[in-house]
Amino acid sequence: MGVYDHLDSKYNMMGASSFSKLAPKRPNTIVFGAGPSKVQKMNEEEVQQAANAPDKDKNPNGFHKCKKSLPVYRHRKTLVSIVKKHDSLIVIGETGSGKTTQIPQFLFEAGLASSGCIGITQPRRVAAVSIASRVAQEQAVELGKLVGYCVRFQDITSSQTKIKYMTDGMMVREAMTDEILSDYSVVILDEAHERSVHTDVLFGVARRAQKLRKMKNLPPLKLIIMSATMDVNKFVEYFQAQVVYLEGRQYEIKAYQTVSSYENYWLPALATLFKIHREAPPNEDILVFLTGQEEIESAVAYTRETGKHLSTIVDHPPLMVFPLYSALPTRQQLEAFKPSPPGSRKVVFSTNIAETSVTIGGIRHVIDTGVVKVRTHHPMTGLDMLKVEKISKEQAKQRMGRAGREAPGKCYRTYTQEEFDKLEDTTVPEIKRCNLAGVALQLLAIGIDITTFDFMDKPPKEGVDIAVKCLEKLGAVRGSQLTTLGRTMARFPLDPRFTKVILASVEHRCLEEALTVIALLSGESVFMDSTTKRAQASKARERFASPEGDHVMLLNIFRQYQSAKLKKVWCHENFLHYRNLQYGSEVRQQLAALAERANLESASCGTNTEQLRKALLEGLHENLAELQRDGTYVTMFTKQPVSIHPSSALHGTKPAMVLFTELVATSKYFLRGVSVIEPSWLTEKNTGGPGKHN
Repeated sequence: MGVYDHLDSKYNMMGASSFSKLAPKRPNTIVFGAGPSKVQKMNEEEVQQAANAPDKDKNPNGFHKCKKSLPVYRHRKTLVSIVKKHDSLIVIGETGSGKTTQIPQFLFEAGLASSGCIGITQPRRVAAVSIASRVAQEQAVELGKLVGYCVRFQDITSSQTKIKYMTDGMMVREAMTDEILSDYSVVILDEAHERSVHTDVLFGVARRAQKLRKMKNLPPLKLIIMSATMDVNKFVEYFQAQVVYLEGRQYEIKAYQTVSSYENYWLPALATLFKIHREAPPNEDILVFLTGQEEIESAVAYTRETGKHLSTIVDHPPLMVFPLYSALPTRQQLEAFKPSPPGSRKVVFSTNIAETSVTIGGIRHVIDTGVVKVRTHHPMTGLDMLKVEKISKEQAKQRMGRAGREAPGKCYRTYTQEEFDKLEDTTVPEIKRCNLAGVALQLLAIGIDITTFDFMDKPPKEGVDIAVKCLEKLGAVRGSQLTTLGRTMARFPLDPRFTKVILASVEHRCLEEALTVIALLSGESVFMDSTTKRAQASKARERFASPEGDHVMLLNIFRQYQSAKLKKVWCHENFLHYRNLQYGSEVRQQLAALAERANLESASCGTNTEQLRKALLEGLHENLAELQRDGTYVTMFTKQPVSIHPSSALHGTKPAMVLFTELVATSKYFLRGVSVIEPSWLTEKNTGGPGKHN
């Protein structure tokens, strides 16, 4: 590749020798499959069969043949026997072993769903949806009947559902109304190594449900914790569980690192992409890891345009380019999983949601930029920040593994071997770096005090204290008990501060407007940045701008979007993301239904949007910044120097006080989602503290 060092790398099947240092003494460890010395090479015919699997396996017989070829299949009877014998089980299943799709089906076929449902949790929505779709096909049933899924704002299940895939956050929400998880006979916590905040909460909640059932002499809750990689000793100590290792089906992967460092990972990533496109045979698809929607959409537009240009000059395969990120509507996420037509090439630009669980068919080349965007809460400042950070070695391994799911592949890392060696071994659990207010609210709704909750890794004490104080200021908690307001807040799957805005909007007679703004803030940005038509995009944005700020601007956009007849055309003309507005509209419908269920009185403030800003202040009162004498801004409570983001409608203006939705850390700290606040509005009620601001 020119700019890359070659590093021969291969994922061998994991047997006893691979895990001898990790295997705990107690409980016992069971290893399925041969050790590394017995790895079987796949011949060209087998490789081609695997590559064509998505096209061939559209009938039940094809699916059955595919299932039988998975490493986990030949161990199904032993696995079922172990699950029946033990209430808790840890399954270390290598990439390609088939654990996520097959183990739930084995348990269903063995009758373990007779007294309840088999629930399988995933950290990400796209994984829950795509895997449920696959399992429904394998069972030859309509999705939503025997096999279904449940993600935020979308429940595709029925009374017949026995195999239910869901995000871990949705199972936590179920526990809020059913602490023993009585609908389930088996709970499978998949991708446990990712350690999302909801996964960590679910570890404790599921273990608690298991103990409560024992105390009440109820049928046991079977708990299975699954991952391709994890700190085994830590999990064994926490769950006191039997451990099972499963071999995988991983093809040879060659890894390459850059010879020198690059400040901008875009340059080597795109250069590598088009070099692969020129040299690799058709239908060898490419997966590129980037950090967020804005970056991905820019890369998609650039690659499509460059691909068209190249096809007119030389004979290259047609390029099919797809984005993949969490805010993308489900049906559009699934576009990336469709096989590329014969003679063409698929390119998928994805965030870290493609690291685990999901298999994107046809991928032979992975370009790993080595970075990820994470939201970090700083307890000392009380602020949430979005920041691009280096991935861990664990994540790098997962990304690399995406290239070898169906055939031999290659992974191109846009960083040096030296930079790789400096990466942390494992990812920091989200519970140690996130805002804990939502976690505390959910646990209190279950009847658990966050200060005494048995987390696998204890969150920072200052983080817990700040979370409790935040809920007290919002009026959700008094002492260690939820208030009536807090119970209502717990019904909404939102940041508690956003929920408080919705509840406060009832008093300010602007519920309709609050639902719209909060729905749009729950997704990605609705604005489309055009590198080639920046002036036109800026002019289009001015049509919706409001001197009151960005939140009223969002309201103006949504109102016009709703009244537009040809919504896609209207969005294109105004440089707006149709997908994100569509997603916001769907979220708004769900929030409106929850508001109706909570008996919130609907009202609209019409053009008197001052009421909306007052409601925003009640939920986001800690997110305030004041103008200083030198013309700069400083956050009101933490005294952090900040600037209004250039994309804001208020950029270039100097209101005395502003409210912001989030803080973004790049070269300096920028405020995003900014609205004008009148200092005279600050009272004890809407700031959670005594006295008016002077």
